[in-house]
Amino acid sequence: MRVIKYLFIFICLCLLGVFIYGGYIFLSLPNIKHIEDYQPPLVTVVYADDGQILGEFFSERRYFTTLEQMPHYLIKAFIAAEDERFYEHKGLDWLGMLRALIKDIKAGAIIQGGSTITQQTVKSLLLSPKRTISRKIKEVILAYLLEKHLTKEEILTIYLNQIYFGHGAYGVEAASRVYFGKHVSELSLAEATMLAGLPKGPNYYSPYRHFQRAKRRQQYVLNRMVKCGYLIPEEAEQALNTPINLHKLEYKKPFTAYFLEYLRQYLLKKYGYDLTYKGGLSVYTSANIAMHTMAQEALLKGIEEIKARHKTQNESEEMQGALLCIETQTGLIKTMIGGMDFKKSQFNRATQACRQPGSAFKPIVYAAALDKGYTPASIVYDYPIIYVQPASSADRHQAKKGLKVWRPHNYENRFYGQISLREALVHSRNVATIRLLNNIGIHYVINYARRLGITSPLTPDLSLGLGSSCVSPLELTTAFSVFANQGQYIKPTPIIKILDRRGNVLEENIPHPQPVINSDTAYIITNILEDVIKRGTGRKVKAFGRPVAGKTGTTNNYTDAWFIGYTPYYITGVWVGYDDLKSLGKRETGGQAAAPIWLYFMQKVEKDLPSRPFPIPPSVVFAKIDPHTGTLASPEDPDAKLECFKRGYFSLSLFPEKERDFTETIYKTRNF
Repeated sequence: MRVIKYLFIFICLCLLGVFIYGGYIFLSLPNIKHIEDYQPPLVTVVYADDGQILGEFFSERRYFTTLEQMPHYLIKAFIAAEDERFYEHKGLDWLGMLRALIKDIKAGAIIQGGSTITQQTVKSLLLSPKRTISRKIKEVILAYLLEKHLTKEEILTIYLNQIYFGHGAYGVEAASRVYFGKHVSELSLAEATMLAGLPKGPNYYSPYRHFQRAKRRQQYVLNRMVKCGYLIPEEAEQALNTPINLHKLEYKKPFTAYFLEYLRQYLLKKYGYDLTYKGGLSVYTSANIAMHTMAQEALLKGIEEIKARHKTQNESEEMQGALLCIETQTGLIKTMIGGMDFKKSQFNRATQACRQPGSAFKPIVYAAALDKGYTPASIVYDYPIIYVQPASSADRHQAKKGLKVWRPHNYENRFYGQISLREALVHSRNVATIRLLNNIGIHYVINYARRLGITSPLTPDLSLGLGSSCVSPLELTTAFSVFANQGQYIKPTPIIKILDRRGNVLEENIPHPQPVINSDTAYIITNILEDVIKRGTGRKVKAFGRPVAGKTGTTNNYTDAWFIGYTPYYITGVWVGYDDLKSLGKRETGGQAAAPIWLYFMQKVEKDLPSRPFPIPPSVVFAKIDPHTGTLASPEDPDAKLECFKRGYFSLSLFPEKERDFTETIYKTRNF
């Protein structure tokens, strides 16, 4: 009796243990709703302006596709290879599990799962890949429950979109693109059966790494399809002998890498990691692939020419360049090259580099002067000038020893006396610009620059007029776009629209021009900058042969070379320099080093576009003036020149400077 008693207690304890373990299993079961509401991580696809795929962002490379979009033989291949009784069982294939159990017992370990497609789906979405008894029990229970909640077609759809195929491809659509460079709907029987063999061991059977293994696995799938009655032997033999053409794994457009990285950072900042990398967004951008190629070729050509002039072919530090092109009337960024090689340096010099613009900043100063009452014919003074900053509050007329002295000079180391405002900008006269800035006010110009889109810190001293405060190429190109757009600011953007995975519009960019300066001011600056090309520092661009306005920029010791130019179609900014501020070489000015790159690029870009002049606002009038005095010319004056003015601004000496001594000394209490 005592034995029976102990046996009864033992059985009860076993049953209690089973009950507790079963309770633990049930309580730890994942929620089946996660599969019912199947929303897997999907690839965010980026499109160029012509619909070509520009790039992709993903944590798992997956594109959702329906059964209707898949070839019928692809579906049958997976069923034959993975679960031939899929449409017969209720989630569990007991015969298959028994066969797997026998093999496991013989091997003394779990070597074969015997899992159905339903079980594999549950395991992939809800369970860890670790092979344990408890996980297998959960897998069996969840597979049974899943069959109660979803149809066979729904389970198969999830399975074929979820499974991993190797080389970063999840689901049959991603696998089709990675291995064969086509959509799943376009797969041949041979390609479909090769894919169907991969989930068993994506790395082991990879056709890129082990092609013969992949072929043997393909043969296994074809034989299974014959056994299941999906194919006749002749069809299987033909598929096996069909050549397989694998797609190259690397397909990204290298010239668009800086644009893509700029876009990626934008998406991360606005939408976060999950939506960017898992949300399946469709991002339609303004990037033009052909223009990126043209830009890269232009940069390479221009930089090689600079190197050839100075025999710097084998230098240790690589010369860098940036090119940015914005569509004039939309603000859409068409081209963004941020360096010579993205693989070597991901630093985007088009957006992240802060470099001194030199004289390329001057049009902002002169536009500000036009809005202070100056005209292109106003006389400015290009005489020597000395700025002195006292070292202390002592008598300012003491000996200058120990004082900070600045003697600005022109590029040619000579002075030009009384000249018109137009001539001062066309020929980039430094001293006249400094005098002009001093007259209209430094803080006024800083605020003016802010309206044009300059966001970088600007030092409030007179060297600002010579471009001493650093800006990015994007900022300066944006500022010039205001002149091109008749005084209207349009925020540059790389995006046309963004759709979520269901096709809902998350963002759509329609240009919203904001008037920030007068249209007549913008046109007059454009008219003067056209002269920069015709007879000023940008003469190399004259070969463009079409309406173009622009300005060169050069910094001390030739460390930076700029050219920002625009047409009625595009605004394009070019910068060339070294990251470590090394000199480009003697006389490598903006007109010599950067302007030719602009020309090489824009000649190709606008080759097939009709020539268009810059529109003239109705508030701008033209009159003949005496170039020596800035006053209206008499009808008989043979030297008279046609000049443009704001309507009503014929009094050309609104802010005349008093007659200066040949050399002038000005004491300043502020830094300069």
